[in-house]
Amino acid sequence: MLDTVQHRAQPQAGVPPNHLVQEFIETLRLAVPLMLTQLGQIAMITTDLAMIGRLGEDAVAAAALAHTVYFVSFTFGLGLTSAVSPLAAQAFGAGDVRLIRRSLRVGLWVALLISLPMMASPLYGEQILLALGQMPHSAALAQQYLNGLAWGIAPALGFIALRGMMSAVNRPQAPLWITVAAIPVNAALVYALIHGLFGLPELGLFGAGLATTLVNLGTFIAALAIAAWRKPFADYHPLARLWRIDWPLMRQLITIGAPISFSLLMEYGLFSSAALLMGLISTTAIAAHQIALQVTAVLFMVPLGIGMAATVRVGHAFGRNDPAAVRRAGLAAGVLGAALVSALTVAIVLGRYELGRLFFGSSGASAATVELTATLLVVGATFFIADGLQTIVGGALRGLNDTRMTLVFAVIGYWCVAFPVGWLLAFHTELGATGVWVGFSVGTFVYAGLLILRFRMLARRLMA
Repeated sequence: MLDTVQHRAQPQAGVPPNHLVQEFIETLRLAVPLMLTQLGQIAMITTDLAMIGRLGEDAVAAAALAHTVYFVSFTFGLGLTSAVSPLAAQAFGAGDVRLIRRSLRVGLWVALLISLPMMASPLYGEQILLALGQMPHSAALAQQYLNGLAWGIAPALGFIALRGMMSAVNRPQAPLWITVAAIPVNAALVYALIHGLFGLPELGLFGAGLATTLVNLGTFIAALAIAAWRKPFADYHPLARLWRIDWPLMRQLITIGAPISFSLLMEYGLFSSAALLMGLISTTAIAAHQIALQVTAVLFMVPLGIGMAATVRVGHAFGRNDPAAVRRAGLAAGVLGAALVSALTVAIVLGRYELGRLFFGSSGASAATVELTATLLVVGATFFIADGLQTIVGGALRGLNDTRMTLVFAVIGYWCVAFPVGWLLAFHTELGATGVWVGFSVGTFVYAGLLILRFRMLARRLMA
């Protein structure tokens, strides 16, 4: 009982009522470690591709195909385990230590149970790629990579569940330091297993995938150990009765998390189909699109971190039944995200040619691609801002357990607006590749606008 009373007071400390400035500070304090953790994950993926690049172009192409198969499967588990964060945040706001523990426990069980069927897709990746018309040699190489990569799904999802719990109790730093430590370890292990250094076998692409699995396992064990033995996490006894499956709470987690998964798949499917549209236009369009998309992926880490923080802050307020704080948390996250993303977007637009040359060089052969990349980055300026807003407001809605309408809005924004508008502008006007990105921007603004209206409606309903 004492733990519960002390815990109940903690979320409200440092957040004076009606103090928007303090809400900005608390949101930023949560968001920065979360942003950096996501950037660390991108750094490891980039390192993997750089190491694989030494094996030749065929290996890089195979790795790209392998990641396509892997991430379609992984994304579904990602949405489910992401639901740990709002559940644990609401429990933290309500001062319910037991519910924090139960939320993590069901998240770990879901990570384990869902990973078993999810592994089927990577382990049969070659057959999937052949059915999609890929070259047999590329499909076989991709399967080598997937054979090593598939086994890391469960620990990777487990780490996401632990990270969600740690963020929910206002301690996002531990996952950040684990990720930072994992970056050089990952680089060394990938290189050693690919080339057979330090007495290790030379495993090529399989070694690259296996190294990633080992790093995922290591990060999971490190996070689990911190949760079990380091304060303040140990005070919640997060691993108590870990063997018990809490079926009612698991159903609630799946109810919240499944729409998140399908929303992510809607977005992933849109970008995949956009690459196919670019392929119908020209090789230059594909290359420019991929580079502009990579810049977007890096920029996306900023609103993603703020969106995760919004889930926690809104969840805290919702858990302690504070409607004014719910509205304040959503407003602070939205304004903060819009300001930061707008500033970064201006920087990208100003440096668009330098970004293009960074990837393609300044040779005459790539001049057209650099020019198109720069054009897409200008057109994408509105897309960057809209994508940031939808991520942040979507995170705030997760804090209220409202994810089903988010899925409906994703279908409307991405597939009823973005894709058809992009297709029409690309092939029925002279815009070409630029038209696809205009469609992205229009559809994403529709999606973001619907999410904002939804959050305002729910916030008003709570105030009533």
